[in-house]
Amino acid sequence: MNHTEAAKLALRDQLVTARGRLPLAEIAVRAEAITARLLAAEEVRRAATVAAYVSVGREPGTGLLLDGLLAAGKRVVLPLLLPDNDLDWAPYAGPDSLVRASRGLLEPAGRPLGPEAIATADAVVVPGLAVDRTGLRMGRGGGSYDRALGRVPVGTFTCVVLNDVEVLDAVPAAPHDRPVTAAVTEERLIRF
Repeated sequence: MNHTEAAKLALRDQLVTARGRLPLAEIAVRAEAITARLLAAEEVRRAATVAAYVSVGREPGTGLLLDGLLAAGKRVVLPLLLPDNDLDWAPYAGPDSLVRASRGLLEPAGRPLGPEAIATADAVVVPGLAVDRTGLRMGRGGGSYDRALGRVPVGTFTCVVLNDVEVLDAVPAAPHDRPVTAAVTEERLIRF
């Protein structure tokens, strides 16, 4: 394991532990604030299709956001984790359309659209554990979203959903890490 990987592992552990200490009621309150900020963002208001994800465990909540996007008439596509850790995408048709998948994930039951479907999204909302001041995102280490973000056309609004304390001055980076153009937290929407 090289220095960057070791630094990422240590930081990931610290961030996941901190998330684990957040009361569920606080996660719910923050989810409302994050949803309001994203639905009000010009890039999301203008978007016809939004690629997003279903939060799990102690991640900042996205359930309200997904339903808010549908209510606003957006086409929403959600990821399906493939065996090689790449992401396919399928349309979201409301909370009842989600099914249990591997690793405790919830995925849409709709027909898969293919890994390239993310390129058709006008706005992309992704999970992460941290982001730095330049938009460099750190995820859980599977590389799924770095691959997916590599298919997103340059100039597309790509936003990581975080807790405000996870916006850091710097995160350890590897050459394959993809930056995002924005981050949303319970306190602010930051554009990089």
